[in-house]
Amino acid sequence: MYRFYIKACCNKEHAFIGEDCLLPQGDSQSARGSSPPDLGLRGATDRADALGCTAGAAGSTMTRLMLGRTLERICKAVLLLCLVHFLIMMFLYFDVYSQRFDQIFSRFNNGRNASRSGHHYYYNLSRPNATFTSYMATADQLLPSVRPEGNRTPPTAKPIPPCPEIPPGLVGRLLIEFASQLTMERVQKENPNVTEGGRYTPKDCRAKQKVAIIIPFRHRDNHLKYWLHYLHPILRRQKIDYGIYIITQLGEDTFNRAKLLNVGYTEALKDAEYDCFIFSDVDLIPMDDRNLYHCYDQPRHFAIAMDKFGFRLPYAGYFGGVSGLSKKQFLKINGFPNEYWGWGGEDDDIYNRITLNGMKVSRPDVRIGRYRMIKHERDKHNEPNPQRFNKIQNTKNTMKRDGISTLTYRVVHFKKYPLYTNISVEIGKPPPRPFRG
Repeated sequence: MYRFYIKACCNKEHAFIGEDCLLPQGDSQSARGSSPPDLGLRGATDRADALGCTAGAAGSTMTRLMLGRTLERICKAVLLLCLVHFLIMMFLYFDVYSQRFDQIFSRFNNGRNASRSGHHYYYNLSRPNATFTSYMATADQLLPSVRPEGNRTPPTAKPIPPCPEIPPGLVGRLLIEFASQLTMERVQKENPNVTEGGRYTPKDCRAKQKVAIIIPFRHRDNHLKYWLHYLHPILRRQKIDYGIYIITQLGEDTFNRAKLLNVGYTEALKDAEYDCFIFSDVDLIPMDDRNLYHCYDQPRHFAIAMDKFGFRLPYAGYFGGVSGLSKKQFLKINGFPNEYWGWGGEDDDIYNRITLNGMKVSRPDVRIGRYRMIKHERDKHNEPNPQRFNKIQNTKNTMKRDGISTLTYRVVHFKKYPLYTNISVEIGKPPPRPFRG
């Protein structure tokens, strides 16, 4: 048998073994009885076929390598995108729900301590209307009844513990929308634990403050429904002992927001012994229930990031929208000014009173102090006050003689509704504006 030593062979008439290209079987038999054939033409042909086959195989191999590298690069890019997406989701998760872990551990500890005393406290606080009392009422029905012995003394009631600084039932960021239609009956059904006059007291803990929430009001009934719909569940989750007072200015004279707030402070103290006062516009809804509605060591500004301002503080001295002062802080600044008739200026005057009396304004984190405003047209008889800029510059001279110490008004109607207390008052008329010649 004759062999041709070439690098590769793919001719169908030859058998391939390693690097040897063998002649067909018939050719080898004829070669046994005869002299070697003339290999010139046959060898050249085989070499050409082998070289063509080698080139084709090399091209096919290169194509496969390029395709494999392309697929490898695509897979790496997809994995990189998945990793970036995972990191972004983890960042957002910890940003929004970082406090959930504290809530979980606090619930676990409360449940473990409760199990030692014979009760099971794993009730759902995330529902707006879920309360500890309603759960225990259901649990008591499952316990076997035991008849008291004749000489056995009744057990003494355990003291109610103070409410935690960070209540465990908070949700965090909230979805606030004003598209759905609300009725006062629906809002009332949503809040069965709120008592007459808009009062609520936590049943499972003792709040450290009694809070009066005061809203200056006129012709905003639709806004009031949304405010009650959102704020009552939020305040209950915050474990606030509170009452809600709507101070309605009667008549159609120029609106006076700050004077109505002074009236609310005075009338709320006649109704209960409050030591904290939250002053809120009726069209502002908090977007995070971690923005706790109670008083702090310094006067508090809650609404620091409204949607109408792009969720930013419009300027450093802004104190409008929603604010809170303790009774001591309120009296220290002589309350709010009574002479700001019309829109604007009174909140800047209040800020000046705070700083002039040696106090500082405290604010929540900008991610927590976010608010949505119910869009509306400006009210009639609440036009911008043209004298507000001159008055703001004279706060130091006027705050001692214009405030809660010089407040005058007349209560016309006082009524407690299921979700709030309404106080309708007459507060007088603005003084005539000086004539400009």
